[in-house]
Amino acid sequence: MQGKALVRELSSGQFDWDTPLPADKEAQWKARTDSLTNLREVQIHRPYIPVSMSCASKKEGIIFSDASTVAIAAVAYLRVVTMDGQCHVGFIMAKSKLAPYPAHTVPRLELCAAVLAVALAELITEELDLELTAVKFYTDSKIVLGYLRNTSRRFYVYVANRVAQIRNSTKPEQWYHVGSDLNPADLGTRFIPATILPHTNWFSGPEFLRLPFLEEMAKGESFELVEPEKDQEIRPQVATLVTNVTEQSLGSHRFERFSEWRTLVRSIARLVHVAKSLSGKRHTGDCKGWHWCQKSLQSELTQAKTIIIRCVQLEYYKDELKCLSKGEEISQQSSLKKLAPFVVEEGLIRVGGRLQSAELSEQEKHPLIIPARQHVATLLIRYYHNQVAHQGRHLTAGALRSAGLWIVKGTKLINSVIRQCVTCRKLRGRLEEQRMSDLPMDRVTIDPPFTHVGLDVFGPWSITSRRTRGGSADSKRWDVIFSCLSTRAVHLEVIESMSTSSFINALRRFLVGRGPVKHFRSDRTNFIGACRELNINIWDAELKGYLQEQGCTWSFNAPHSSHMGGAWERMINTAQRILEALLLKTSLSRLTHEVLTTLMSEVMAIMNARPLLPISSDPDTLEGLSPSMLLTQKASAVPAPLGDFDMKDLYKKEWRQVQCLADAFWKAWRRDYLATLQVRRKWTEEKRNLQEGDVVLLKDSNVKRNEWPVGLIVKTIPSSDNRVRKVEVKIIKEGSEKVYLRPISEVVLLPGKS
Repeated sequence: MQGKALVRELSSGQFDWDTPLPADKEAQWKARTDSLTNLREVQIHRPYIPVSMSCASKKEGIIFSDASTVAIAAVAYLRVVTMDGQCHVGFIMAKSKLAPYPAHTVPRLELCAAVLAVALAELITEELDLELTAVKFYTDSKIVLGYLRNTSRRFYVYVANRVAQIRNSTKPEQWYHVGSDLNPADLGTRFIPATILPHTNWFSGPEFLRLPFLEEMAKGESFELVEPEKDQEIRPQVATLVTNVTEQSLGSHRFERFSEWRTLVRSIARLVHVAKSLSGKRHTGDCKGWHWCQKSLQSELTQAKTIIIRCVQLEYYKDELKCLSKGEEISQQSSLKKLAPFVVEEGLIRVGGRLQSAELSEQEKHPLIIPARQHVATLLIRYYHNQVAHQGRHLTAGALRSAGLWIVKGTKLINSVIRQCVTCRKLRGRLEEQRMSDLPMDRVTIDPPFTHVGLDVFGPWSITSRRTRGGSADSKRWDVIFSCLSTRAVHLEVIESMSTSSFINALRRFLVGRGPVKHFRSDRTNFIGACRELNINIWDAELKGYLQEQGCTWSFNAPHSSHMGGAWERMINTAQRILEALLLKTSLSRLTHEVLTTLMSEVMAIMNARPLLPISSDPDTLEGLSPSMLLTQKASAVPAPLGDFDMKDLYKKEWRQVQCLADAFWKAWRRDYLATLQVRRKWTEEKRNLQEGDVVLLKDSNVKRNEWPVGLIVKTIPSSDNRVRKVEVKIIKEGSEKVYLRPISEVVLLPGKS
């Protein structure tokens, strides 16, 4: 063995043919060649045993195996027990092989040695002209013995193949353990000089083979796997459970995994098909065992529907089914009593009813009964609701009845399913709303006119700007309305274009005429541009600090939320109606800028003279409360009374009259007008707040409703009362993400898990 190992090492490419060997390798090679000459002195007895085989009571084959990182070996002996109890052992033959390269683990090498021992035993049994009483194998590896006697664990391929090879020729009971110092096969796995070989137990075998009670020594030995959890050759433990079915194994709770009726039916149909193929009821070449069949399963689909409905009825109407199967009357407290149910051959409960003589199909006259509390009922309603193109409750219920299905107390369930239907919500869902918020401080504080202002732009009107030879050059004009949020007074300014500069000029004229303003409110139509023109960033922290010092702020409503500026939006309609009436009275066929400006002044005067409260029929009541009372400090426009008055008294009375009018206005405003703002005329109920993560349909007036984009709420903006009225919605538009700030009146909440 040493020579073979040395030759393999030298021929591995590490040494060239012409390169002298190192001193240690040269010494090993010389020792090997010298030992070959000493083999002449080795003698092996020709007869196996010194006695005749005729006097033998037992003839046993004993094979030892061992392995090292260099070689594996097996040696065989013949053990004969004579009639008088004497034991003789004779050397038969031995085999040795180099260990596989690259080197394996020691347990694998020991297992290879055991395979070599089995091959050696088969050769001896065939070639030896003796009928052996038994063949026994000895190894010093308890791991190999554990592999051979294992019945509970599985091995990986390398070990599993060799264990199977050993078990095909031997039995685990034939294998025994021997100590390494007594194992003669150990000599075949390492270098032994020829001069020492005759003095070993290689030819004679170990001494314990000559003991007559060898069998008694081996009794009681049991070998288990050595550290199976750490052994890399053993597969991980896989536990298998055996289920004893005492009742029906298919429960209706399993149906809750499905969200569609067709998917549930197809799944049960495939299970039925596989069950038939496993039971042998279907004799086809392709349909055997577990498989995914691509053939038509029409018969299985019908059977699957029957199985599903029977399972549901058996759980919910167990007592009724038992009574009807025996021909007995069901209980008076049963929910099916009024339906006169009966059981058909498939074991299903159908409605008896009173339509036996009607010209209807059997399934319409006697529909199947399904409880509304079961998930299957929800799946069926969804399915037939989709079949009628997402129409209302009546058409959905009619489709169910035509299909031969009677859902007990199903009206409420149908309404619930339709309310949760995403498609119906997209087509007919209402836009979100929230309870009307409290009035802001701007509307309920006593401040000078136009301290808190809401503004907007309306128009246009066509005017004649100049005369030309061919006629006249026309242009357009718009109007900016400034509405005082507390006194409800209005101020109108005509602008020449919808540009930022025109609006800024109108704003300057208003501030010069009406004085400073603390707070502007507006929508986002033209006013974001004005702020950009003036290099104003209304969200900048420095600007906010400056505006707070000056006592002036400017806030914008959310886009597409005109209802949030209703206090000044309503004034636009009023101004347009008054202007239309004035234009009807004028005989001018064409307006000019001067005429339009004059008309707007008259419109402003009429609007400011409007009463804020209903006119009372009491003659003692003062003139109706109007914004002009505060703006002009005059109760009415009637001329002064006739008579002689002293200038001093006139001055004194005028001062008192003005002060009285101002006090009367604010007293009436506080006492009568504020009370009219107390009541919420709509949006009176609190609704669920929209939350981050809600899926919504975003309204888009430029496209049809079924093309509105679906978005996700990424941020909610609660008001002072913690009710959400504005949200930020993220949608995918043209392949990119976009986020829009919208009021809740512009979104439709789609049903979800929340």
